[in-house]
Amino acid sequence: MRPADLRRAVEAARAVVSGLGLPVEDVAVIHDSDRVALRLVPCDVLARVAPLRDLAETRFEADVARRLADTDAPVAGLDPRAGSRVHVRDAFAVSLWTYYEPVASAVAPADYADALRRHHAALRRVELDDAPHFTDRVARALEEVDDPAHSPELPDADRQFLSDTLTRLRAEITDGKASDQLLHGEPHPGNLLATRHGPLFIDLATCCRGPVEFDLAHAPEEVDAHYAGADHALVRRCRALNWALFSTWRWRQDDQMPDRDHWRTEGLARVRAALERC
Repeated sequence: MRPADLRRAVEAARAVVSGLGLPVEDVAVIHDSDRVALRLVPCDVLARVAPLRDLAETRFEADVARRLADTDAPVAGLDPRAGSRVHVRDAFAVSLWTYYEPVASAVAPADYADALRRHHAALRRVELDDAPHFTDRVARALEEVDDPAHSPELPDADRQFLSDTLTRLRAEITDGKASDQLLHGEPHPGNLLATRHGPLFIDLATCCRGPVEFDLAHAPEEVDAHYAGADHALVRRCRALNWALFSTWRWRQDDQMPDRDHWRTEGLARVRAALERC
């Protein structure tokens, strides 16, 4: 966020938490992008603060967390002192989560696969009729690629390459051979915390429907061998699709990712490398 917006987001989170009667003496920024994650102490609440335009997405994430609370899903949960309500303050949507102290060690591939398997099993036990399909994400990417007004700096040859790749991989992945279920949506290493409670997935707003291989393709390749029953050819196609989606977002006119220029070039290279492996 811009510095002025970040200050307002911090004040919004402080006001919401204080209004619940929880003590707030300091606020630490844990993550700062288009939305921010803040640790408030001494109450030890993790506040996720998003622009108000993301209110529906924030409510969806809280709903996913609420439905998973009665399962053994390895996910970070909402703070029980705050309930599942999403608070609107100033121009922000604020949700309140349990803070988990991270540990220094990385999650081993076998433990990563086990956490993902248990998460998928828990997701099969919940109903979430409004969850999008992963192909909806592909459709949004195609809108960005196929409209030069949305991605004016994307060279024509790369525009055609991304459009063809997204269209072809979507068709190959949805050819009817793999069954769909609820997924995390983006269970990459940045969304898996190593904690004293074991590995816990965060950022549940990406929940969608699709084959489990779509999720597995977000994890490090070393995890693949530990996820029993996975179609490894399908994982490779999904990994190529994920890089095509990632590359597409970098060419959006309003993309705010740090080092965007580097990742524009690198993203296209990763797509081509992943396609060769298919």
